Amino acid sequence: MDWEHLRYFLALARAGTLVAAARQLAVDHTTVSRRLQALEKQLGTALFAREAGGHRLTEAGRQLLPQVEAMEAAVRQVERSVRVGEQGPSGLVRIGTTEGFGTVVLAPQLAQLSLQYPGLAVDLLALPRLLHLSRREADIVISLERPTRGPVLVSKLTDYVLQLYGSRRYLASQPRIETREDLRGHAFISYVDDLLFTKELQLLDELHRPERFALRSTSILTQYEAVKAGAGLAVLPAFVASRDPELVPVLPGQARFTRTFWMSMPAEAKHQARMQLTWGFIRDTIQGLQGWLNPD
Repeated sequence: MDWEHLRYFLALARAGTLVAAARQLAVDHTTVSRRLQALEKQLGTALFAREAGGHRLTEAGRQLLPQVEAMEAAVRQVERSVRVGEQGPSGLVRIGTTEGFGTVVLAPQLAQLSLQYPGLAVDLLALPRLLHLSRREADIVISLERPTRGPVLVSKLTDYVLQLYGSRRYLASQPRIETREDLRGHAFISYVDDLLFTKELQLLDELHRPERFALRSTSILTQYEAVKAGAGLAVLPAFVASRDPELVPVLPGQARFTRTFWMSMPAEAKHQARMQLTWGFIRDTIQGLQGWLNPD
């Protein structure tokens, strides 16, 4: 299959219109259209529905998208490997991020990076607090709030979904929850208010003010374990809870939230080979995990 066709498909899927995709690719919009037609003919199915406002992915297109994103990440990784040379960069890169994202999502990926580049050492600070570039606490910080001060390179890394969850055992012992009013009287698990490190995680304020907390913790993984044990309900990241068959989304149409991770590093470090490699690896890897971070 022609990677160039797939590259044009990816640009159109992200841009939404032929003109915007052509601008990104620095080609004429007719070239984008021709590439798309060739790909659809090759696959024998329509990948986009043509609408007045642009192009919308069909079901076949939505199924193809994560596979092409994974191919793009692999291509970029090969390109990086060629650029940095056979041995690759060396040195230490310290990455600071939230506990759940660092432990569940990043740790397995960064382990693979370390195996691929033996000269590269990674410190992963997966902590339930904000880390500061200005204090040299980390080389790369992934945070829920976008840095606004100092000479810092900032990029949106990804959105991610959080959802209210309960264990099957807990929910089976309680009256059925069909509306937010039905949350009255339920036990909740959450953060310790005066130790919460970002307002972005004050999610229960948007949903329901609990009458009782069964457990509060600074650790999202502790909260997850408490929900799994049947202690009550909690808002958890989907990337933590969705793969556990014991946990069930509660009020999926009403108790779903979206937050954003921002990635930043000092502007002065952007030309360092080890920083370029790590930054690009994290960006491309996370793009390939969108189905996990943002489930339907």
